[in-house]
Amino acid sequence: MTTTALALVCTLKPSPEKSSTELIASQVLDALAKHGVTGSTIRVVDHDVKPGVETDMGDGDAWPGIRQQILDADILILATPTWMGHAASVAHRVLERLDAELSETQEDGRPSLFDKVAVAAIVGNEDGAHAISAEVFQVLNDVGFTIPAQGVTYWNGQAMNHVDYQDLPSTPKETAAATQTLAANAAHLATVLAAQGYPKGG
Repeated sequence: MTTTALALVCTLKPSPEKSSTELIASQVLDALAKHGVTGSTIRVVDHDVKPGVETDMGDGDAWPGIRQQILDADILILATPTWMGHAASVAHRVLERLDAELSETQEDGRPSLFDKVAVAAIVGNEDGAHAISAEVFQVLNDVGFTIPAQGVTYWNGQAMNHVDYQDLPSTPKETAAATQTLAANAAHLATVLAAQGYPKGG
């Protein structure tokens, strides 16, 4: 059975503009590929994801199609830039839409996102990665995802500076190491959960 990953890139920049957030998401997918995981990317801002907390907000809402890809994947990568110390508004929109999963179940009655793994990738020119990962992981865990050990990779540039992650001559070794650890642990956990998922609650 092939393990699959989906990266939701929550940059504010529409395609084809270059994005540091997409770069770090692609690095996570490359690292996962070393563990036999195949992956794909969605730049969320390119799609009309309506505000709301339902699985389908109607009137051309693009979320149902994105949601199906989340359900089909074993691993979700939520990648976001840092703005004023917080996750981008696009990332918050994704988290709001995931709220609907609290009332969705699989055929066996378990929550829809049980047995799925989620990780985070964060970039920005100011501090905030720890606060963002704490917020993101709380939501992802609430809706049923499992977070692997050290399931986040990030890069924070110098405060009040204008150097983006994509402008660096090479990936800092600390970020590269965090990405490799994230990938190894996420791939392992996804394999374990695929083989033996969580039991149905009483």
